[in-house]
Amino acid sequence: MKTPTRTALLLIGFQNDYFANEGILHSVIEESSRVSGVLQNTLTLLEESAEQFDLIISTPILFTDGYSELVDPVGILRTIKDVGAFKAGQFGSQTIPEFDAYKDIITEIPGKRGLNAFSNTHLEALLRENGIEHLVLAGTVTSICIDSTGRHAADLGFKVTILSDCTSSRTIFEQDFYCENVFPLYGSVCSSSTLKVA
Repeated sequence: MKTPTRTALLLIGFQNDYFANEGILHSVIEESSRVSGVLQNTLTLLEESAEQFDLIISTPILFTDGYSELVDPVGILRTIKDVGAFKAGQFGSQTIPEFDAYKDIITEIPGKRGLNAFSNTHLEALLRENGIEHLVLAGTVTSICIDSTGRHAADLGFKVTILSDCTSSRTIFEQDFYCENVFPLYGSVCSSSTLKVA
């Protein structure tokens, strides 16, 4: 019987509108994603180290056709509405096909409508029910969804780790700045190859 590690891997933003070549917002994270190797490194982590996590969770962002969930949005949420990204049932909102091989071990939590994966979802309840104490974050966008989710997790008392090579941002500078100067204020930062969860 597997010994619990009380650690969960949280996958944020691994959807076609960000990661597919034809994705509406692909160009926003393309350079940073190429440099960090976010997709390949995350796939390698799932392939080689999935067993070290008690839970692997995905929290996709989805909106209805008219974006009725967004009232007077600003910033990235305004951009998402203006360009028509992440519409439920559309290609862009779908989880990337590279994750198909791992769908049996990934728990998808619906409801995310904004930046923070805890907002409007039952993420916290699922973590508490499974005795999770340590949350490891992978995905995009580093300066927005990864940061807001990480801060919230820390406020809730979870130990937080951000994987520098399994995240990406709008620019290489932004990615490096957050990993070096922001995340260490409330959590730890490491590469997927040096992650220790025990």
